Amino acid sequence: MSIEIEVLNGDQSWPLAEGLFEQVWPPAELKKLGWGHVKWADADLRVLIETDDGALACHTGIYFRTVTWNGQKVHIGGIGGVATHPDHRRRGYASIAIQAAVQTMRDHDAAQFALLFCEPHNFEFYQSRGWQPFTGAVYAEQPDGRIRFEVMAPFVADLKRRAPSQGTLDLCGLPW
Repeated sequence: MSIEIEVLNGDQSWPLAEGLFEQVWPPAELKKLGWGHVKWADADLRVLIETDDGALACHTGIYFRTVTWNGQKVHIGGIGGVATHPDHRRRGYASIAIQAAVQTMRDHDAAQFALLFCEPHNFEFYQSRGWQPFTGAVYAEQPDGRIRFEVMAPFVADLKRRAPSQGTLDLCGLPW
């Protein structure tokens, strides 16, 4: 078995990822999810994993943003939109994609730590890969204004510095 891993421009590669998102989160099912109404940021970069037959197996979005943590500006990286095609789950593709995304963020000169949001059923998955819960308050923008973002749990990982586990984190934009 061979796979192809690519890290591509987010906007340009969206057409490649869009179909996978619709398979993982069909529009009718998306409306039923507690986060289905959220307006999400577009990825700056995308990790795409294709199988040897050319099928898109997995996607992970990469985000770069200057945020504030306890009122101080800090540049961070983020992971979002982790999606694995139902026919390709439990083969390690998400782990590979996340690892590629984290390495890409580490290679980015300015990203100090990483942030992602996840549902409770994924807590163990991310914690086993070195991500830790952020127990402070997170704020984000939505079409109606700034909100405390609580629809998914925040997790952080070290990049250039130790990631904070508490405090107030303002995304200064849409969540990812």
